[in-house]
Amino acid sequence: MSGLFDVAIVGAGPVGLATAIACKRAGLSYVVLEKGCVVNAIFEYPTYMTFFTTAPELEIGNHPMVTGHDKPDRRDALMYYRLVTQREELNVRQYTEVGRVHAAPAGFTLEIEAQDGTPGVVEARRLVVATGYYDNPLTMGIPGEDSPNVSHYYTEAHPFMGLNVTVIGAGNSAADAALDLWRGGANVTMVVRAPELKSTIKYWVRPDLENRIKEGSIAAHFNLRVVEIHPDHVLVQQEDGTTSRLPTHFTFALTGYRPDLSFLAGLNLATQPDDCLVLSEHYESSVPGLFVVGSAGFAGKTNQVFIENGRHHAVAAVAEIERQLQETREPAPLAR
Repeated sequence: MSGLFDVAIVGAGPVGLATAIACKRAGLSYVVLEKGCVVNAIFEYPTYMTFFTTAPELEIGNHPMVTGHDKPDRRDALMYYRLVTQREELNVRQYTEVGRVHAAPAGFTLEIEAQDGTPGVVEARRLVVATGYYDNPLTMGIPGEDSPNVSHYYTEAHPFMGLNVTVIGAGNSAADAALDLWRGGANVTMVVRAPELKSTIKYWVRPDLENRIKEGSIAAHFNLRVVEIHPDHVLVQQEDGTTSRLPTHFTFALTGYRPDLSFLAGLNLATQPDDCLVLSEHYESSVPGLFVVGSAGFAGKTNQVFIENGRHHAVAAVAEIERQLQETREPAPLAR
């Protein structure tokens, strides 16, 4: 990865891949740096997850997504984005983490580390951040949260049949996990800090969950917060300070996720009161030449930015990058 790229793209999710395709078609040299696998967030989704939207809304680069059902599932998406990456011959470096970004005379210098620990440097005239937020769970900071029987990601119900499972949270992830666990034969208990479930739960999921709670199939405790997690129970606290124990074998802390832009520390990115970045209509940040596309720039509005609209951010950002670079010089030869 020697030489100076026109664009360095951090993140190989759908929005990062859409950015790479736009760069390629604009004749810009680029590299995509991904600390995990291609579309790593989707890989981390629950095993049998089905998307809320239809296939056309997930497409990038005008590549059709063909599925045998109305809405694609996790497996469909993994296959689709993998094939698009291969067919476009995108310059993606998997398992390469960006540790720090520095401003440089030509643009930006990125400190990277390969899977084997080998350090390196990437230089680019423009930087596009498309890291999303799903790989950065909101932790509670309580004793036992890092125990082996605790996870911030739900996979599937099969291993938990007949066991006591606690689900912490009240949003879509928690709702989906609670229902799937119950249908898989687990004894499910939900712990919700608020007085009710979140209003953002998918409209077809909410009544299902509410009915399971009402009939007692799923136990739900509201206005409680978990203060400790132990191998055989979670310690919960009421608003008056009273504590009690809920028996558990496994705990899913599905308390939400947040973008992690710590690798950009020192660049002094401007933010809004809701923690969203200050971005132009082309998704350029307050740092000239640094673009943030997809949900990564919307910490306070992660429930409003998805693949469906984030992919359009990529096209707008690359169009502006192409315009800026054309004003100063001819693009560098395409790198692969």
